[in-house]
Amino acid sequence: MKKFKMLPLVLILVFSVIVAGCAATPAAPANTQPPAADQQPAPAPAPDVDVVADAAKAYFANMPADIYKIPQNDFVEKVKANEDMFIMDVRQAADYDKGHINGAVNIPWGLAIADNLVNLPKDKAIMVYCYTGQTAGQTVALLNVAGFDAKSVNLGWNLGISKVEGVAAVTETKANAVPEGKTQVDSEIQTAITNYFTEMTELKETTYANFKISEDNAKKALDSTDPNVMFLSVRKAEDYAKGHISGAINIPFGQGMQDSFGELPTDKKIVTYCYTGQTAGQTVAILRLLGYDAVSLNSGMGMESTGSAGWVNKGFPVVQ
Repeated sequence: MKKFKMLPLVLILVFSVIVAGCAATPAAPANTQPPAADQQPAPAPAPDVDVVADAAKAYFANMPADIYKIPQNDFVEKVKANEDMFIMDVRQAADYDKGHINGAVNIPWGLAIADNLVNLPKDKAIMVYCYTGQTAGQTVALLNVAGFDAKSVNLGWNLGISKVEGVAAVTETKANAVPEGKTQVDSEIQTAITNYFTEMTELKETTYANFKISEDNAKKALDSTDPNVMFLSVRKAEDYAKGHISGAINIPFGQGMQDSFGELPTDKKIVTYCYTGQTAGQTVAILRLLGYDAVSLNSGMGMESTGSAGWVNKGFPVVQ
């Protein structure tokens, strides 16, 4: 019987040992040391940045009320008042030599513009003029993309400046040298502008010289219903409604128009037109920087100021 009386005591001792052995092991102290360099999580990849495209879109997103243009009369008044500005004549040297605005330097339309970006000032306004405003429009768009404050003179030398009363008083034949500068331009934008003019030079003897197309050649493309050509009107919506080239779509020129560029095809020649060719010139330059194959219609739809030039002035048809 004594054996059985000792059994409970033994069981209690055994149970105590088991419980002690099953007790939770104290937690190891937390590791407060940072992971080794080779164990650090990889940084998130930086988002792709297209410097040229961003600057091109910003041209329209940040467009001022004057749409990067200055009326020819206002320009001449600024010259008479000796206002501090940089005047850039992009006509050919022979025409510059016959007469130009006082103080204007000659940087002929083409690769010379890309080569001289380093010599242009970023601390003053740059006034650009050509013959009728179209190539000045392209130039001004490219210069603003490169970070300059540039504006084109309305209707250029032939149709605008030369017709301003009193302009003879601020016209000279003395050549002005392009001052040497050290202006910094983003390398990707510099390359894009150089490529722009290189490609344009290669088209010199073609239908699309200067990234333009004549009214007659545009009419031929329309009549042939060439599937590789489309027309883009950048005139105001109300003017488009009154009459436009058959098949043309309308993206009115102005701030924010870049938001509608997604409507445009990248596999067609886009013949862009406005009223006289000036705002179409700006549009073409930006579209080309964005990868579109755009050209502007010579003298646009045409106005009284363009004489016999322009689609309507040529007697070509429009639809409503």
